[in-house]
Amino acid sequence: MRTVKELSDITGISVRTLHYYDEIGLLGPTAKSGAGYRLYDDKALETLQQILFFREFDLPLKKIKAIMDDPALDRNQILQMQREMLVAKKARTERLIASIDDILKGENRMDFAIFNRTEIEEMFDAMFTQMPEYIRQIAIDEFGGADKWRAHYIKVLSSEQMQKNYAKVVEWYGGKEAYRDAAKHPMSKEVAESYQRRTDTILHKLAAKRGCPADSFEVKEIVGEFGFVMKQAAGIKKERDFMLAHADFYRKDPLQSKLDGKYGEGTAAFFAEAIEAFYRD
Repeated sequence: MRTVKELSDITGISVRTLHYYDEIGLLGPTAKSGAGYRLYDDKALETLQQILFFREFDLPLKKIKAIMDDPALDRNQILQMQREMLVAKKARTERLIASIDDILKGENRMDFAIFNRTEIEEMFDAMFTQMPEYIRQIAIDEFGGADKWRAHYIKVLSSEQMQKNYAKVVEWYGGKEAYRDAAKHPMSKEVAESYQRRTDTILHKLAAKRGCPADSFEVKEIVGEFGFVMKQAAGIKKERDFMLAHADFYRKDPLQSKLDGKYGEGTAAFFAEAIEAFYRD
């Protein structure tokens, strides 16, 4: 058994922080001494290591606690989740380092490519196959043929700006392969409609709390449910940045006007404020 001071010395985490983790139920001591001092065993040390892994991604403590408390996730599943997050972060870091190396060599070229041409072509083919026939025909007519549509798609997705955009999306999914798999296997129309009904119900509940502070427990409880459903619907690994991006969208027209028209004047701004209060803690 280790005292809280010994655990602090091993991990570099302050005693005050370890006390706080105990207070919020994130990491409690294994036992207490006769004098009332906190004591931690090897299992507690392993749990703290998992918490620190998640903190590397700036996850809120309440989100980490929800993951650690989830009975559906065992130790290996949590470690595998953390590994996938680290691999995605490593890939992005390596791209940035390579770009800096190019600049130092005088080449001054920033390469943010996420998907190569072959991968983009595969994504288009998967989308083309899965797309409902009537929507596919509308796009073909608009571009003057399937080949012209395909060429336009490849050109747009190959642009530097789109590749930069995809870097963040890939992070949400926990890796490029996870995103490509999701793109190749979109949900059915029936499942999509079910998620839409569920989110609509949640947003109506949230709109009804418009008179409450955005950081109140009752509002955060609804936002937490909203984030969970959105994560499921999008098939992403982590929803924090995904939800914060939505909060930004909610403040811009035409989405702001659409939400205000459906849920009441001022609801779009309230939704954005509530999401930010939940995910920026």
